[in-house]
Amino acid sequence: MEGNGRSAAIGIDLGTTYSCVGVWQHDRVEIITNDQGNRTTPSCVAFSKDERLVGEAAKNQIAMNPTNTIYDAKRLIGRRFTDQVVQNDMKLWPFKVLSCPSKDNKPMIVVTYKGDKKHFSAEEISAMVLMKMKKTAAEYLGSEVKDAVITVPAYFNDSQRQATKDAGIIAGLNVMRIINEPTAAAIAYGLEHKAVESNVAKRNVLVFDLGGGTFDVSLVTLDKDAFEVKAISGDTHLGGGDFDNRLLNHFVAEFKLKHNKDIENNPRALGRLRAACERAKRTLSSSTETNIEIDCLFEGIDFSSVISRARFEKLNMDLFKDCLKPVERCLMDAKIDKSDIDEIVLVGGSTRIPKVQQLLQNFFCGKGLCKRLNPDEAVAYGAAIHAAVLSGVRHSQHLMLVDVTPLSLGVKIQTGEMRVVIPRNTPIPVKMGKNFTTVADNQTSVNIFVYEGERTIAEENNLLGSFELCGITPARKGVPSINECFEIDANGILTVTAVEKSSGSTSEITITKHSGGFSNLEIDRMVEEAKVYMVDDIDRKNVKTAKANLENYVNEVWDILNDDCGEIGVDNKKKLEDAVEKTIQWLEWNRDLTNGYKFEDKLEELKNICHPLMSKMNP
Repeated sequence: MEGNGRSAAIGIDLGTTYSCVGVWQHDRVEIITNDQGNRTTPSCVAFSKDERLVGEAAKNQIAMNPTNTIYDAKRLIGRRFTDQVVQNDMKLWPFKVLSCPSKDNKPMIVVTYKGDKKHFSAEEISAMVLMKMKKTAAEYLGSEVKDAVITVPAYFNDSQRQATKDAGIIAGLNVMRIINEPTAAAIAYGLEHKAVESNVAKRNVLVFDLGGGTFDVSLVTLDKDAFEVKAISGDTHLGGGDFDNRLLNHFVAEFKLKHNKDIENNPRALGRLRAACERAKRTLSSSTETNIEIDCLFEGIDFSSVISRARFEKLNMDLFKDCLKPVERCLMDAKIDKSDIDEIVLVGGSTRIPKVQQLLQNFFCGKGLCKRLNPDEAVAYGAAIHAAVLSGVRHSQHLMLVDVTPLSLGVKIQTGEMRVVIPRNTPIPVKMGKNFTTVADNQTSVNIFVYEGERTIAEENNLLGSFELCGITPARKGVPSINECFEIDANGILTVTAVEKSSGSTSEITITKHSGGFSNLEIDRMVEEAKVYMVDDIDRKNVKTAKANLENYVNEVWDILNDDCGEIGVDNKKKLEDAVEKTIQWLEWNRDLTNGYKFEDKLEELKNICHPLMSKMNP
């Protein structure tokens, strides 16, 4: 609990490959370690015949269970199955993804759990990761956690933002705010900068956020406690995972060349090789060369190879150069010259790659890069600060945050073009409207199609949703006045309202969810299912604890019997040995029991036999 009796609000960086959680406590941010002692947790969920694993445990068994271990869910969230990026990623994932026609072709992940086929949306998988982060924070704080600020890539569209918020609700969180990842990093930088320099002047900061699966650039102006985002750009499908894939394809081709064997259709071999590629990528950030050694990779064949940093850079050079295009676009949108940038802040684990740093430094004519922030933790750090401000526990400074909308928003007009209502990089929250009219005589209804994007032709952009406005008073075309109002809240989520005023009559319809999103009933169902999974997890933990307690007691008694215990007598020793051996045999026969109370009953039964006999021993 925080001061004033408030429950602590947490900040969560829900990453593609790793997630991180922080909380404002004792006038500073604490990045919370998980149950393995690590400050970041893999965004990974695994299903087996008898249990569900999240985080470290899920990632550790991926090589043994590749088709039921889910990662990169963030690359699916808020997307349609038919999206080209989804189709491309599916070729690289060992798990299966299907389309859900009833939900506007929403991609559904298929796994086998407890012997049954289960279908999960990316929101549900993300919710499981969020529940893990929530649990990690609750165990650290010693109290229940409800409120959270969750970060998303700056270039996430409305569908992806709403889907992330849905994931938070499914996880049982009150999502106080959805904020952009580089904006959160800028908040963290602002606090750190004030700690280093007492006289803080107005500064233009470019946040370069290259993570495991997404890439963002934000230009933020910092002035005391004010954080004003001037422009954002990026790519929701560019990051460390793509660099891993280039290495993976390289080694798959090398294995085929060396051994004339194709491992592309073997999920287990690909999973082990992918893990080795990720380790090699990390090593090459500090070494010029590294080895890959995998025993029995495929059909009993060992695989070993050497990869140099120069070779790694050549394989990925086009992707590295692609990182500079959003930087140029961001500066152009903000109408700021590169010479006016005071600081370049690196965020995201992939910014550790030396070639990425070199290209960025060269782009800014040799200007130094800010590496004071931990790139893996900066986003969660800033989110925790903002959560503290929103919850009222951080009173010393009144942080003012002005963010922008990443994409232009508008409607489809008769010619098929998109008429922009809110231009991209407009500060939010915002409310804008434009007047439209009918295109036919005596028209009583109109269909309104809402799009986001920068293309002139509406259908080349992302369709957010559509609705029909009825009740228009019949009149000649061009006479009725229809006002279409677009409103974006502080979470970056869009609401569209259409109003026709004629003879005093008004009709209004609002879009509050993206096309293919979940209804309130579906979210309620998922919340209840999430609770069931949590109960299952607790039950399995209790079973494991009860079994471990029984095994520990058996070992304890056995150790005593192996010591000098002649004082209890031969007969009593024989009774103890018989009881222990019977229990060991019972454990062998019942290792797969799912009822913890049976292990507890067996422990009590063994104690009732052993305690009276062992009490005769001399202390």
